[in-house]
Parts: sequence; C-alpha cells; structure tokens
Amino acid sequence: MAKIYTRTGDRGETSLHGGDRVAKDDLRVTAYGSVDELNARLGVAMATEPDELERELLEGIQRDLFKIGGRLASPNPEKVARALHKAVIPPERITDLESAIDRVDVELEPIKQFVLPGGTLKAAHFHSARTVCRRAERHAVRLHRQDPVPDEILQYLNRLSDLLFVLARLANRRAGIADVTW
Repeated sequence: MAKIYTRTGDRGETSLHGGDRVAKDDLRVTAYGSVDELNARLGVAMATEPDELERELLEGIQRDLFKIGGRLASPNPEKVARALHKAVIPPERITDLESAIDRVDVELEPIKQFVLPGGTLKAAHFHSARTVCRRAERHAVRLHRQDPVPDEILQYLNRLSDLLFVLARLANRRAGIADVTW
C-alpha cells in the first residue's frame, strides 16, 4: 500500500505536473493552491443544506476547479499534453456560469450599495468562497504576468466570484434575511 507521505517536500519544494521541482511558495504553486482552497470552501458551502440545483451546479464547478488547478500546475503543457486533454475549460462553461448568474439574479432585488458578507451560515460560506475565488484570480493574474495563463481560466474565476456573490444573496433571500448594506 502506498503511503500518503513521500518526504520529498520536507525541504520546502514540490513537483509540478511534468516533473519540474519548485519552491512551495512559487507563484504557480500559490495560484493552484488558492484554487484548491476555493474548491474546499465550495465543499463546505455544499455541505450546508444544498438544494438539488446548487449541488449539481457546484459539483460541476468543483470539477472545473480541478481542471484549472491541473492547468496551473503544468508550466510546460506540451510535456503533459495527453494528461491535460481533460483539463480544458471550454467557452460554454463560462457561458454556463453567466446563465446561472442570470437565473439567480431574477430572484434578487437590485442592489444599490455594497452588501456586507454574512446572514445565514450558507450565505456566509458562499461569501467566504467568493473572497477565496477573488484571491485565486489575483494569483492567477500575477502568474499570467510572468508566464501566460489561458484566458479561459482568468475569465472563469472572474465569473465564478460573481456567481458566488449572487448565491450568497439568494441563500439569505430564501431564508427571509435581507441584505445588510454598507
């Protein structure tokens, strides 16, 4: 049986997809690590009484985030092209996020002020995931300045943070809790 620990990272390095070794605080590792954290936050949000639509939507997003993490962990895509064929985010996935935002937005009152994060536990988890998504986006943008990141990854993370915001507002609305504005 293989052990979960390898000891190969004990000196502060890790392997990227394709075999290159880098420091654990390398910008690429920071970017895919933020995406991994986002995925975990979505798991927490999903564990908070999801309805069937949320479960289906969020599971798809979690799968997309694994793809994004795989792409970000691969500095030389040509080295691992066969493994990465599953890690492509097609344009329709970004359109799917936009459609989900539009479906949710119909149920919400227009906002004219900033909304304070919080309300129900579910909404708070969505807000928390949204802030991690924004951080992951910033890390991906920073990496992009150093080493090109596919446009669809930057677009996806940007739309996803918007979706998480409206999902937080929807969770509060459905629980009968008004947005608290700043």
